[in-house]
Amino acid sequence: MFRTLLKNFQLSMILNTPGHVSLDRIDVWFQDEARFGQQNTTTHIWALKGSRPRSVRQQQFESAYLYGAVCPSTGATEAIIAPYASSEYMLEHLKLISEATEFGRYALIIMDGAGWHQQKLTEGFDNLSILKLPPYSPELNPVEQVWQWLRQNELANRCFSGYDDIVEQCSIAWNHFIAEPERVIKLCSRSWTKLTS
Repeated sequence: MFRTLLKNFQLSMILNTPGHVSLDRIDVWFQDEARFGQQNTTTHIWALKGSRPRSVRQQQFESAYLYGAVCPSTGATEAIIAPYASSEYMLEHLKLISEATEFGRYALIIMDGAGWHQQKLTEGFDNLSILKLPPYSPELNPVEQVWQWLRQNELANRCFSGYDDIVEQCSIAWNHFIAEPERVIKLCSRSWTKLTS
């Protein structure tokens, strides 16, 4: 079943790119967005044996959306932070990915079926297209693991004073994650995305 799903998905990857673009010039990107805010996660922490460390959990509701995209073959990344998720911010994120795509190369952006992930947003670009994941399959998008890494290693067990603080801490966390391109490649590479001509 999973093998059939992947074969169909690989075929879709090929069909969603222009015919004049050879497979060795296609960069596969994974894109997603996550909400970070004052309703933050708590995780296990190191403490002295026998002690009972405490972690504060905020009750406020301010948050921000981090749009993130990774290209596991190159280690390239792009991100923006927005107050909410919408088609307008998605378009801005696509612009960043388009600009980051090397001249002569083509970006195939794999994402889930969120309402603001609309195919029509790619009409103004000649170097990228969108391929949606099958429904109910977040495990196929390695950006989900990026969010988990950010929460566990950078943003958990924190209190945020407001929106600006959330944006600043998310920026610091994202920049710390992308500081090592090898980490991006190792965490996000998937063998089934390799296209060969």
